[in-house]
Amino acid sequence: MDKISSRLISWASILDDKTRAQAELASAMPFVFPHLALMPDAHLGLGATVGSVIPTLRALMPAAVGVDIGCGMIAVRSQFVAEDLRQRPLADLRHSIERAIPLSAGQQNRELTETAAVRVAELEAVPHVDPDARMGRWRQQLGSLGSGNHFIEVSLDELDRVWLFLHSGSRGVGNKMAQHHIKVAGRLMERYWIDLPDRDLAYLVEGTEEFTAYLHDLRWAQRYALLNREEMMDRVVDCLGAFVGTDVVEAERINCHHNFTVQERHFGKTVWVSRKGAIEAQSGQPGLIPGSMGTASYVVEGRGNPVALSSAPHGAGRMFSRTKARQTFTREQLRTAMAGIEYRDSDAFLDEIPAAYKDIDQVMLDAADLVSVRHELHQIVNVKGN
Repeated sequence: MDKISSRLISWASILDDKTRAQAELASAMPFVFPHLALMPDAHLGLGATVGSVIPTLRALMPAAVGVDIGCGMIAVRSQFVAEDLRQRPLADLRHSIERAIPLSAGQQNRELTETAAVRVAELEAVPHVDPDARMGRWRQQLGSLGSGNHFIEVSLDELDRVWLFLHSGSRGVGNKMAQHHIKVAGRLMERYWIDLPDRDLAYLVEGTEEFTAYLHDLRWAQRYALLNREEMMDRVVDCLGAFVGTDVVEAERINCHHNFTVQERHFGKTVWVSRKGAIEAQSGQPGLIPGSMGTASYVVEGRGNPVALSSAPHGAGRMFSRTKARQTFTREQLRTAMAGIEYRDSDAFLDEIPAAYKDIDQVMLDAADLVSVRHELHQIVNVKGN
């Protein structure tokens, strides 16, 4: 842990100057209390650093939550072990998952499954929210993955038990909601002649119509993201059961956000805690920290570190921008990194090569006083969208 200032405390042993400067700007906002906690995977983001835990008094910065509201992880431990998967080529399982779940940016389901329809009905019944005003096809996207660093994996833990693991968020509708409220906050700053060190630190004040409207959309999108992951995981569970020839018996299921806001009590005050690229890690709370494509992921348990606002990192954290990664690494290097893992061999994933990210082992070492490791997972099947 490094106390950069009274308002910025960092757990990142790998921290470039631009990321540090960005975090310092956000931590200096007058309503941040008591300090901004910077996670080990911190890297540049929009306005606020990805890997930030930002507690605020009576205000929220929409860009400090992120544009993929509710993005997070879900994992299921099955009753199967590695030997159960050796009867057929793992490519068959990958292809089955790719058929069951729409991948890539903008993709959607042709029709709703029975379980998706139930989840959509729940979301339609939420008052004070009109998701159709942001994106009319949000229903069809429930149960779809997206692109970028979103993934579906089949992994083995230290006892060779089979886990299913996936990463996704609130898809297009969450992005549209976030972009709308970021613009609203920006216009309010202009209207009231509020000068900001970064325009993406624009904020909404509790008690205003704009704040309330954002909070309604925020909570709806967080729920959408969680249900989106549940819907996809149900389908992946079915794919695994069909592959093995036996229904999956779930020994454990964990579903957690890492782009979200909740109201919590810290240092004697009730604050809005925005975790942008960070998971909640209350004492004993289960959580998920994925590595990059081709590396280990972790099932963890929170330590409830009060200085870190009971939080932990959400992954490895980028070292190279997507453009820089594509300019730097080759498809042959990606193949080497993915040796022994069943995946779709494509240049589309060059920007996701492990070398474009921080070393997940170092991130976990930095997070030793934030979480304890319950299981270390190593992927054997990787599914991603372009």
